[in-house]
Amino acid sequence: MKAAFLPDRGVVKVSGEDARNFLNGLVTTDVALVRPGLGRFGALLTPQGKIVVDFLITEAPAGHGGGFLLDVSRALAQGLADKLKFYKLRAKVAVENLSESMGVLAAWGGEPAMKPELAFADPRHAALGWRILIPEELKQKVADVIGAGLVDADAYEAHRIAAGAPRGGLDFMYSDAFPHETNMDRLNGIDFDKGCYVGQEVVSRMQHRGTARTRTVKIILDDFSPEPGQPILAGDKPVGTMGSTAGKHGLALIRTDRVSDALEAGMKLTAGGLPIRIAEPDELRPPPKQTVA
Repeated sequence: MKAAFLPDRGVVKVSGEDARNFLNGLVTTDVALVRPGLGRFGALLTPQGKIVVDFLITEAPAGHGGGFLLDVSRALAQGLADKLKFYKLRAKVAVENLSESMGVLAAWGGEPAMKPELAFADPRHAALGWRILIPEELKQKVADVIGAGLVDADAYEAHRIAAGAPRGGLDFMYSDAFPHETNMDRLNGIDFDKGCYVGQEVVSRMQHRGTARTRTVKIILDDFSPEPGQPILAGDKPVGTMGSTAGKHGLALIRTDRVSDALEAGMKLTAGGLPIRIAEPDELRPPPKQTVA
């Protein structure tokens, strides 16, 4: 088992007697289902349905003061805290950015020998393992306790990419991508049966009409890695944008219909003049629409 402290992640705490209902009315995941030791994946959206910030969320046990802890991009933690304070109005809620004192240890490749109190399984994909919220100075001690070898954060990045989990700021731009485009619907990040939240109408319409044509997909690199943000071309026609890469694995944001058509026509894909291949081309075509007899 491996573990890596992630310096790009921070923690925002939301507490108070109204905290659960307050968050549930704002974000894509059903906070009513969150419990100590259980995590959910979700996002705060714009009213137009685009991702402002995505996060993993768990509930702190009473021994840690209760409330909800959001594992979030450290660069966006203070902005998220400010946004939540703006929304709270008269709700009995307190919002704190704990990123100076609390961070995130990711662990993968096995089961922890024991589970610390602020540990939860990553809800996006089983391969992503566990998240443990701790101060950075405890990373070696906690790694030893759970039976993991402590490695560099780059090792986790390579694992994340191979697992197909997009990272905001690299694989998509915040405030510019819809949840479906970043596969949140496939990574357990949207609860379609919960009540209203900011941006819900757009997300629900995209789900029910099947209008998501842009998706994040895994790619295979045969040579050097194109830079993130490089346009992906089929011939001379833009069909997507490069995301993050590690070794021969990468992620890309593509127009699935255009790429599928290009591959059927025998065209090659390139980014920055370098060849790329879609790892799972059979997944590009949407499932057939169901008809009622």
